[in-house]
Amino acid sequence: MKDLYVALLHHPVVDRNRQIITSSVTNLDLHDIARSCKTFGVKKYFVVHPSPDEQALNARIVNHWSTGYGQKTHPTRMEALEVLKLATDFEEVVAEATQLSGGVKPFLIGTAAKRQAPRVLSLPQFFERLESAPVLLVFGTGYGLAPVWHERLDFFLAPICGPGTYNHLSVRSAVAIYLDRIAGLRD
Repeated sequence: MKDLYVALLHHPVVDRNRQIITSSVTNLDLHDIARSCKTFGVKKYFVVHPSPDEQALNARIVNHWSTGYGQKTHPTRMEALEVLKLATDFEEVVAEATQLSGGVKPFLIGTAAKRQAPRVLSLPQFFERLESAPVLLVFGTGYGLAPVWHERLDFFLAPICGPGTYNHLSVRSAVAIYLDRIAGLRD
């Protein structure tokens, strides 16, 4: 892949009852996912939330880890946060990723824990189709991306599944697993 980006969306997503909601950002999602993104060479990690109040809180959290006491006690966290960008909407993310990729719009690849997503790619199909194109991996919070994303995104990756029927990973875990599968070193 040419360039790899990650977007964590908080709206529109669904809750456990499949209702459309706007979820809150968690402190862990900011720095834990940034650390995974930095580890696997993601060019930019976008945390997308429409609320100015939520954005101000997120900026304050990022500032805590980037300066002062947080930076002194966890200096590598600051390095990871260099890839993080707070954004208010998805169009802003696509525009910036396109600009960072030299004007080439990235393929928009969604993720889902359920197999009902349209245009699902296995990892071999993903690598085949997108070998030389920029990619924006899109993750949803809450209980996943709202159905509107099924039309807005180009493809979805096949879900991460274990051997049993339970399948509800934290988004932090899902990002780390997908990034390892896509960009991790193989012996």
